[in-house]
Amino acid sequence: MKKFRKVLDGLTTSSPGGTIGSPSSGSAAGTPTSAPTPKEIDVQETLVSENFQLCKTVRHGFPYQPTALAFDPVQKILAIGTRTGGVRILGRPGVDCYCQHETGAAVLQLVFLINEGALVTACADDTLHLWNLRQRRPAILHSLKFNRERVTFCHLPFQSKWLYVGTERGNTHMVNIESFVLSGYVIMWNKAIELATKTHPGPVVHLSDSPKDEGKLLIGFESGTVVQWDLRCKKADFRIYYDEAIHSVSWHHEGKQFMCSHSDGSLTMWNLRNTTKPFQVTFPHGKIQRDGRKESCKPILKVEYKTSKSSEPFIVFSGGLSYDKAGRRPTLTIMHGKAITVLEMDYPIVEFMVLCDTPYNNEVQEPSAVVVLLEKDLIVVDLTQSNFPVFENPYPMDVHESPVTCTAYFADCPPDIIPILYSIGAKHKKTGYSQKEWPISGGLWTLGSNTYPEIILTGHADGSIKFWDASAITLQMLYKLKTSKVFEKPKPGEGRAADLVEEDPFAVQMVSWCPQSRIFCVVGISAHIILYRFSKYEANTQIVCLDIRLQCESDDVITPSENENNPCFPEPGSHSPQAPHPASPSSGTPEGVKDSIPCLKVKDRVVRVPPGYQAELVIQLLWVDGEPPQQISTLDINSAYGLLAFGNCNGLAIVDYLQKTILLCMSTLDLYGASDPYQRLTRSPRRNRQSTSGLTELSDNQQSIDMERSKSPTSGSNKPHNGENEQTRNSFVSVKGPGRKLSLPTDLKTDLEVRENSFSRSRSSSVSSIDRDTKEAITTLQFGESYGRKSDALPTPCLWVGTSLGVVVLIPMSLPTDQEERMEEAVTIGPCGTVLMLKGSVLRFGFLDCMGAVIQSPYEAWRDPNAPEDPDRPRRRKLVNFSPSSSQDACGDGHLAVVCSERQAKVFLMPSQSCLFVHNITESSFVLRADVVSACNSVCLACFCANGHVMTLSLPSLRPLMDVNYLPLTDMRIARTFCFTNGGQALYLSSPTEIQRITYSQEICDNLQEMLGELFTPIETPEAQNRGFLKGFFGGNANTFDREELFGEAASGKASRSLAQHIPGQGGMEGMKAAAGGVVGDLARARIALDERGQRLGELEDRTALMMSSAEGFSKHAHELMLKCKDKKWYQF
Repeated sequence: MKKFRKVLDGLTTSSPGGTIGSPSSGSAAGTPTSAPTPKEIDVQETLVSENFQLCKTVRHGFPYQPTALAFDPVQKILAIGTRTGGVRILGRPGVDCYCQHETGAAVLQLVFLINEGALVTACADDTLHLWNLRQRRPAILHSLKFNRERVTFCHLPFQSKWLYVGTERGNTHMVNIESFVLSGYVIMWNKAIELATKTHPGPVVHLSDSPKDEGKLLIGFESGTVVQWDLRCKKADFRIYYDEAIHSVSWHHEGKQFMCSHSDGSLTMWNLRNTTKPFQVTFPHGKIQRDGRKESCKPILKVEYKTSKSSEPFIVFSGGLSYDKAGRRPTLTIMHGKAITVLEMDYPIVEFMVLCDTPYNNEVQEPSAVVVLLEKDLIVVDLTQSNFPVFENPYPMDVHESPVTCTAYFADCPPDIIPILYSIGAKHKKTGYSQKEWPISGGLWTLGSNTYPEIILTGHADGSIKFWDASAITLQMLYKLKTSKVFEKPKPGEGRAADLVEEDPFAVQMVSWCPQSRIFCVVGISAHIILYRFSKYEANTQIVCLDIRLQCESDDVITPSENENNPCFPEPGSHSPQAPHPASPSSGTPEGVKDSIPCLKVKDRVVRVPPGYQAELVIQLLWVDGEPPQQISTLDINSAYGLLAFGNCNGLAIVDYLQKTILLCMSTLDLYGASDPYQRLTRSPRRNRQSTSGLTELSDNQQSIDMERSKSPTSGSNKPHNGENEQTRNSFVSVKGPGRKLSLPTDLKTDLEVRENSFSRSRSSSVSSIDRDTKEAITTLQFGESYGRKSDALPTPCLWVGTSLGVVVLIPMSLPTDQEERMEEAVTIGPCGTVLMLKGSVLRFGFLDCMGAVIQSPYEAWRDPNAPEDPDRPRRRKLVNFSPSSSQDACGDGHLAVVCSERQAKVFLMPSQSCLFVHNITESSFVLRADVVSACNSVCLACFCANGHVMTLSLPSLRPLMDVNYLPLTDMRIARTFCFTNGGQALYLSSPTEIQRITYSQEICDNLQEMLGELFTPIETPEAQNRGFLKGFFGGNANTFDREELFGEAASGKASRSLAQHIPGQGGMEGMKAAAGGVVGDLARARIALDERGQRLGELEDRTALMMSSAEGFSKHAHELMLKCKDKKWYQF
């Protein structure tokens, strides 16, 4: 703990917390400095570095670019592998685990050790990994890297410890699951096929043991060859040669016949009695044409053949459609008896799996459901009902239903908001789902003890906003709001609409939500703002629309004699708040240049709106002289004041949303008045045209799969980069309207460099002078009770304004206090008082009282606007924190203002405006996101930098508490969606379909194990059915098959060391104590120790037997010698 009076007395240029990183890592040494203060500040700081630790908590959403699927029928858990090396394991709601291979190699196949709490992954780098699932955070126990062959298919028989591995060369290897080493037993491709065959059979695409006899292995080669290999006799029982390539094979449970799917869209059935030709060939989707030929069909990529006691067998397959019908959606076909059902899917099918209750392949399978893994969705189909309904998915797999364009995270919400949103959202849920219980129900999860209400908001490209309940590390959708319903649908090809229609004209750029007052604001890409109020009642409303001209109008000739602080009002010379211009399609110049028209048309009729969030006001920026409006860069709303402020690169506007009037609309330059901190330089006499950039989709498109880009709204300067002329720069930008998609031929690094260069140019060696055409954008706004001038004695409502050139302006306001007066009298906005300076674009404001506690912004308590009137209780606005707070002495003495920019953080004492502390956060990078957040019963400043560092600084002294090089910024998706919240938590969009939540709180990291679900629960393995005497007698001696006897080192020897390399995992014996605590870990260690002891005992027994035989031989020879020499005299020797 540290008292500020000591800090202020003895503070020098050295940082009390040390440096936060070396310049080479992108972070510069922090140097808090102090200034003389008019009063003594007494703040006790309680946060120390030990309070902070960064770790991932949970990942929500659909696994991005899925590649593989597996299911454990006993544990009832599902695993999904991805192209980036991720593995997602799902059980009952709340049981959701994400693992990542360090190499990042794509997962080709997943194989569960059924009911063993383990999973084998086969990756594209030809490595097999064994994951231990008996701990809440799975770890790799063993890895096996193949050096000379590529892995193509794996199969693990139930309750076997030998994994069959097929390779691209056509060979089949055996891997011991316990030790993860190769056996010397290998089925070579040239032994499997006939010697007379001249061609290579291709890679192994299928391996399975016969349900009739575990000693028979069915090997499917890509070329169409199928071999049944007798593992005991080491020879082929039969070989099948078919003309068409094989994609998959599936057994009948009795083991007498099997089915193959082929590349020509056919299914073949084979009987083991006669393997010369298939006894049945079907083309399920191939019709006979007029000339008698079958129409060509697409490959059937996978087939599953499942039997049922009570009905005909189920044959489920993907693909096989005819080629002639272009544009047909991907399908899953279910053949049940003579009925064929074709289920059309929204996305291509990656993999599917039929779920059966029994793990034994020689029993009647009784299929209950089909899990279908699509490229962007997970669907489970109920097979027990004839219409095959789908199950309602309990996981949040539709985060990406429309691409996510922004996020917001709210912890410690009012407890009543989640039930209310859920009850309204539940009325709009889809119906027609299966009534049965969700079949993936494994694992165990309990609600943690220290949970609190959390809500995540996601804004989407189609203009929708989703509210998610994020309490207790789960995610459940509460309510969906469609902002596009406010507007008329743009009709393509109709006059101005044809020019303005965008691919995503309603895309959400940012949201502002006050959970207490339930006021909700949405900023869209078409330079529009929608204000929503919450109501539990439906209503008939007509939306009020305000149109604003907020555009810099530069003159054709700029001369030094002109006023340098040239205002850019909608009407030059007018300094009063602007009335809205009428928006008529005909308004414009005679040449047809668009002017005074908005980008979208608001519905101008009375509309019936359902309960929930109801639109009250729409604000739109207008086209000016053929120039589209610039996108809105920041917004703040305050329900207690009834005001809304927003800004862009041209200026600032303040709207009174209670009276529906525009209070202020002026350029950034005009805000300064006489206190402009910069001397504006003139440039050559030419007219500048501002080229703009839009919000790009945070999803992969055809041009760039891995890189989603968008230009930062805080770019500082709009000059051409790298010295190129403006004409060249504009040739790369496709300008269609208000929401332009960038198609710059650069990668993200260049984009970030442009931002760096523009900053360095705007802040040249002479900081006091900047170019005249530099756009100074409004980058952040914050309403609050503050002091507009040094002479103010009491706090008044103020608007804090931050710009892209590091300037902070305070605008004091005067609001009528009486409710009736507030609705009738005008709000007075005073001239700008304070001007403060920082390095870099201003990102965030925060306010603390003189005791170091956060000052909450005033708000209006929620009341339903459509509730029935009560004559006895007139409705009045209830304002909270509107006047100075209860601690009058602290508030009257001033407050602390925390201001954070791209480069540094400062703490000012108000109203004296003295700078108490400065901390240079970074020199070689820049801050993307900063927030004043609560953590460990205190407050801190959390920052996320472009170089991937996550930092926390103490408040108010700005001591560095944590600096972790967490995440290299690989695309702008992370930059746009990263957000902090209270309680030491944060989130970002880790892929176009997934939300990653992280924590920087040591307390949450310590309790994370309790919060996560258990993947493995002890379950008795179901007993095999009694097969009966005759079946067992005539059905082969499967139960007597001993794989250890065949594949063990004693029988087959060791495999070549150069073939594969064993890599012990962190979850192995050396790391087991840390990774798997408790009984499970002790049992595993005891098991390994017993195995080792048994091995040593076996070796000792062998050595003892050798010694005994040697002793017997010695005794025999000694006895013979004794008899021979018994009667001889001594001289006869």
